[in-house]
Amino acid sequence: MIGRLAAQRLHEIRQAFCRIPEASRSFSTALNYHIDSPDNNPDLPWEFTDTNKVKVKEIISHYPSNYKQSAVIPLLDLAQQQHGGWLPVSAMNAVAKIIEVAPIRVYEVATFYSMFNRTKVGKYHLLVCGTTPCMIRGSREIEDALLEHLGVKRNEVTKDGLFSVGEMECMGCCVNAPMITVADYSNGSEGYSYNYYEDVTPKRVLEIVEALRRGEKPPRGTQNPNRINSGPEGGNTTLLSEPKAPPCRDLDAC
Repeated sequence: MIGRLAAQRLHEIRQAFCRIPEASRSFSTALNYHIDSPDNNPDLPWEFTDTNKVKVKEIISHYPSNYKQSAVIPLLDLAQQQHGGWLPVSAMNAVAKIIEVAPIRVYEVATFYSMFNRTKVGKYHLLVCGTTPCMIRGSREIEDALLEHLGVKRNEVTKDGLFSVGEMECMGCCVNAPMITVADYSNGSEGYSYNYYEDVTPKRVLEIVEALRRGEKPPRGTQNPNRINSGPEGGNTTLLSEPKAPPCRDLDAC
């Protein structure tokens, strides 16, 4: 009896969860499942463009013929670029067919890596680094400034479809913290770019946003005019000459 009651209660909970409107569920939870919608369901036709079909062949050529499934990540990335920055389930199914695996094998990859967006993003997807070096240098204030300026919450898309703001973990540019990345899907896979903007401030990221809105391409890299790439402000204070070679390269003979 207890077992039947527990099973019945579990069924009721599942049914109640399924009735929760999709919009009310958190973004992080939404990464764990797929719900068919008019613009994202397996019945919608999807295929690579003729130009990208050439790229698909080139990507697959990098792998042994019996390991085509190893191309899943670059193919998903190409599909995401073509589809405006996100992956519908029909695109994943198309990739599965190309690499000759069950669709679930592609779903596993697409749901594991945060680089793959499974909901719509803006033509310019702004990713704020949220890891410790950037956080202690003000990344939270930068994200707040972007969200307030654009009038959205994290992972929402502006009404004009141009912008969305997300968070990315460490992008390996800690020396130039804080930083953001701009994934530019405004021209599909042909014009796709993924650029770092480093040493940013709340004021500077809003200037970058407005430049993108005007169709401009702000200079990437450090936004600090007193730095060159990752060098210190004002120029080097050490390593001012060519380093000396080691006195003996054969350690056993030294």
